[in-house]
Amino acid sequence: MLVPLYEAVYERLEVGSGTRLLGLGCGSGLALLMAARRGASVTGVDSSSPEQLDLARERLVSDAAPGTRAWHGARLIDGDPADAAVPAGPAYNLVTAFQPIGCMAGDSEGLGELLAAAAPLAERGARVVLAGWGPPERCSTSSVLRVATKLADPLRSTGSWRPARRDDLEEVAQRAGLRPDGSGRVACPFGYADMDSAVRGLLSTGLFDAAAEATDQVQVDKELTEALHPHQRSDGTVWMPNIFRYLIARTA
Repeated sequence: MLVPLYEAVYERLEVGSGTRLLGLGCGSGLALLMAARRGASVTGVDSSSPEQLDLARERLVSDAAPGTRAWHGARLIDGDPADAAVPAGPAYNLVTAFQPIGCMAGDSEGLGELLAAAAPLAERGARVVLAGWGPPERCSTSSVLRVATKLADPLRSTGSWRPARRDDLEEVAQRAGLRPDGSGRVACPFGYADMDSAVRGLLSTGLFDAAAEATDQVQVDKELTEALHPHQRSDGTVWMPNIFRYLIARTA
């Protein structure tokens, strides 16, 4: 769903053969694969889901040229960004954190910690890209996420959901000692063939895991389906227009 975001950033920054990219929270590796196809040397770090990291390895190996182990020696690390230190050669000149922040309370704190650990691995003046949700009135998925966090925190009427703020990304960059150097907005609609696909797709993000632990999976599926109904079209497809922001910053 975030492919338009990746494409917009890579095009704007002219990602190519001279790019040495460190992807924080790389998940299943799609953004890394897209950069590798443009000629970039890529390293991904993720500690949240071993299963997604396995998928990233599979993608980067299976899509590589015949006879090679992975695209341009791509590396995937399950652990701390500090483990991604380049053993030899130039440091990273691009760091990406594409997991969007700005829709749930506390999501920026974790990003700040990742950036603090990654900054020493990048060269001076390296570009750092942060991503975030746009205004809730322009992100249809926000209402669905609100339901999920309400279930995860039943003592509050709105759970840990909060509206995205205009300066979310800038505040994280400032705390991490980064210098803002541009920004943009990208339309990233979430589209699914039917209701079942939409439920499975959203559950696969992991954003509903806490809700399932606090209640049960049946309850989560029920309320998620109810929240998605306003976004189901007459042909049965589910369509949620969203706007995402990205911030380009530079290391000191």
